[in-house]
Amino acid sequence: MQNLRKKFPVLQHCIYANTAATGLLYEDLMEWRQEHDLDYLIGGSQMKQKWYGKMNEVRSTVGQFFGCKASNVSLVPNFTLGLNLLLEGLPTDSRVLLVHNDYPSLNWPFETRKFEKDYVSIEANLEEQIHEKLSAGNFDILALSLVQWINGIKIDLAFLKKLKQEFPTLLIIADATQFCGKQEFNFEESGIDVLGASAYKWLLAGYGNGFFLVKEEAKKRFNLNAVGNWSVDRMGDDFQNSPFCKRLEPGHLSSMSFGSLQFSLNFLETVGVENIQNQLKLLSQKAKQEFTSLGLLEDSVAKRDIHSTIFNIKGDQALFEKLSQEEVVCVLRGNGIRLSFHFYNTENEIDAIVDILKS
Repeated sequence: MQNLRKKFPVLQHCIYANTAATGLLYEDLMEWRQEHDLDYLIGGSQMKQKWYGKMNEVRSTVGQFFGCKASNVSLVPNFTLGLNLLLEGLPTDSRVLLVHNDYPSLNWPFETRKFEKDYVSIEANLEEQIHEKLSAGNFDILALSLVQWINGIKIDLAFLKKLKQEFPTLLIIADATQFCGKQEFNFEESGIDVLGASAYKWLLAGYGNGFFLVKEEAKKRFNLNAVGNWSVDRMGDDFQNSPFCKRLEPGHLSSMSFGSLQFSLNFLETVGVENIQNQLKLLSQKAKQEFTSLGLLEDSVAKRDIHSTIFNIKGDQALFEKLSQEEVVCVLRGNGIRLSFHFYNTENEIDAIVDILKS
């Protein structure tokens, strides 16, 4: 991992603890993008024409990386647009269970529509609350982030799988923007029916690209009306029979953006997803131990056995400014300061942050 740090120039002059906001650009991707634009400069429309066919390769790469058939992959500019298109295809009388203070781009699209909604709180017993609500009520949909954006609480994937077994008609929709790229994951074997993510954070793919994965059975729950020339790959006018996932791709897709997504997924495969997962586990355990010992974590985080690498520590504007002056890149979120660590971070950097906090 130490050698990989050289590919991220930002790390040479700061402690970058802000991947939960924006993943870093690395030299390999920058070079690929330069070559892409040079090809465009020289080739014009012929270069773009070739990329129309390459989008199927991007879907295959996404599917292979996340254990999903390519035909069940939709390429979208970002999670938010994809979710809004999907929700237009759900019955308006659906009863939805959400997590209070979950990511706005997940909750707001539900809240601005006529669905009947109920909530659970982000507490240490999050899974227990969800189960109790589902057992007591007749819900059609559970929608939640796999990792909470403010404090990094991570839902138990095994719990979701058991939940799907107990409530087989429950449609589970997951925002995985703060999850994808951090550990091995097989969509088909999970309890999740619909998974969406933007790829500019932990997948390091830059802005303008994301994806949705949809299981075959889940498709039957939607009646999608979104459509465009791209939905039929510009082949004729039989848009009524366009595939489900192509309904989420009504317009042109950027070869730069989705080529970057494919490039970064291949890059992460080269690094080794297992290696990334092991590094993040070390960083998570160390950060949680250090921040807990300083009394900086809320009980809902400190009491949980498994956590992500996103932490919200107690602190005000003054502490945030001090961290910034010490070249720690972080952000104010909720009632505290959010720190987030990726595989390019080190345990020594966590020690340095702890020393600043102690001082």
